[in-house]
Amino acid sequence: MSHTINCNGKLLSLEAPIVMGILNATPDSFFDGGKFNHLSNALSQIEKMINDGVSIIDIGGYSTRPNAPEVSEKEEIDRILPIVKEAVKQFPNTLFSIDTFRVNVAEECLKTGAHIINDVSGGIADVKMFETVAKYNVPYILMHSKGTPKTMQHLTNYEDIVKEMMYYFSQQISKARQTGIKDIIIDPGFGFAKTLDQNYEILSKLEVFQLLEVPLLSALSRKSMIYKLLDNNPEDALNGTTALHTISLLKGAKILRVHDVKEAVECVKIYKKMFNSYLLKK
Repeated sequence: MSHTINCNGKLLSLEAPIVMGILNATPDSFFDGGKFNHLSNALSQIEKMINDGVSIIDIGGYSTRPNAPEVSEKEEIDRILPIVKEAVKQFPNTLFSIDTFRVNVAEECLKTGAHIINDVSGGIADVKMFETVAKYNVPYILMHSKGTPKTMQHLTNYEDIVKEMMYYFSQQISKARQTGIKDIIIDPGFGFAKTLDQNYEILSKLEVFQLLEVPLLSALSRKSMIYKLLDNNPEDALNGTTALHTISLLKGAKILRVHDVKEAVECVKIYKKMFNSYLLKK
């Protein structure tokens, strides 16, 4: 497996784990909705994440939380394109990912200088997504899910969830490769068409996904699988998030997608120190 991905001409090493910061330009995301949907607030948050040690910033304009309302394509573009345009200009050394399942949104942002596409539908929602990503020669984050935000929580019947996810990823990776996508990252999609117990089963077997020989992204930050288990809320779920980030790193995750960059960077730093100390003794 290659440890380097080509992000629109910029090479990024994944030999050691990195942190992707979340920037939701939405009024209704489950944790930070409404905080960064104005340009000045968004740019301030980007600068803060960069100072905290982020490697990639993932910009989204369509909340995919359960039961989230539909957003028109125009509205999604209007929410994120001004931020992308200004961000790539003001922060030219930072990598920007676009969290969208719509090919027109992806293309508008790629034309503006974005570096990665993060698709929660894994190429299923828009059949032209693979060929567009291939055309721009950027990495593609392929997530596992079923249905839509309105229907996904009713689509949780699996005979063997990890086995079925492995089959799904194998199929979608093959299609993406045939279309010409070179760099693929997979995301198990914690919380998407999965019960709380299923989420923890996937986490317990996360190392299995390394058999696919592509980098693994873990997106667990402040999700309901944490705060429902601990009987608190997203605002109080940072400690649980850090615990799950640590487990993810130990099981082979190369990218942590997070709301709290500083804490995740510290988590990676501790993991790297432990891992490097182990290698030195071998």
